[in-house]
Amino acid sequence: MKSISVVGSGTMGNGIAHIFAQHGYEVSLIDIKSEFLEKALTTISKNMDRQLAKGAISQEEKDASLSRISTFTSLEDGVKQADLVVEAATENMTLKLDIFRQLDQFSPPKAILASNTSSISITKIAAVTKRPTQVIGMHFMNPVPVMKLVEVIRGYATSDEVTKTVMNLSRNLSKDPVEVNDYPGFVANRILMPMINEAIYSLFEGVAGVAEIDTVMKLGMAHPMGPLQLADFIGLDVCLSILKVLHEGFGNPKYAPCPLLVNMVEAGFKGVKTGEGFYQYTVGSKELVVAPRFFK
Repeated sequence: MKSISVVGSGTMGNGIAHIFAQHGYEVSLIDIKSEFLEKALTTISKNMDRQLAKGAISQEEKDASLSRISTFTSLEDGVKQADLVVEAATENMTLKLDIFRQLDQFSPPKAILASNTSSISITKIAAVTKRPTQVIGMHFMNPVPVMKLVEVIRGYATSDEVTKTVMNLSRNLSKDPVEVNDYPGFVANRILMPMINEAIYSLFEGVAGVAEIDTVMKLGMAHPMGPLQLADFIGLDVCLSILKVLHEGFGNPKYAPCPLLVNMVEAGFKGVKTGEGFYQYTVGSKELVVAPRFFK
């Protein structure tokens, strides 16, 4: 594999493009607007500057990595030479199915089609293509350049050969891949989201405050970040979307999203991305400030 196409240049997409380019692959980064792509390239450059400051890469390596990334606003043009396509669009079923129909049409017949979805069925995505054996999940963790895990999700029809190829490719990126089967939430979010949801229920029911809940989990369970802060970081809308997939997929009430989470998302308080969730966020400040609405 030499040519990688990444569909979507947001937080996950630009991180995925970053690591592939840094490890010597030619990357085509695709989005619907040129300004999105320009922002992504700026983000990648800044993230590489952090690596440069830590001595993890040299200036020459940074320059070479950036030179390997080409940008496209045309999906057809961006994937026509791809050996692997990684879709990293918004966590929306309808959107992803539409993208994969187009990827199947425009990508070379030999290309592997991967989704970075954190919860949506790979089997369902593969079913809209004519190459279900070549469709797989590559669920990178955020921030992609830092986190080592890649969940490699086998759809019902994914071939052994494709799975082995993607596992080896992930190792070539200095990642630690874990193979899992295709069930709602896979492993990471099937376990993580109920914990976050229970933390929100604990707040909703008045068991403890935001800072107190997060402190218990950080100090008592050695979590680097409390579940409410983590929910803000992931995006409360994304958490809600994943919980809905779990609830619908298993039909089990234990996955039902907390009403507080639903209300916050509907009101537009989605965490870091909107400046407020369980905490308030100010550009340039690292201070963790509980949102005023949660003060006792």
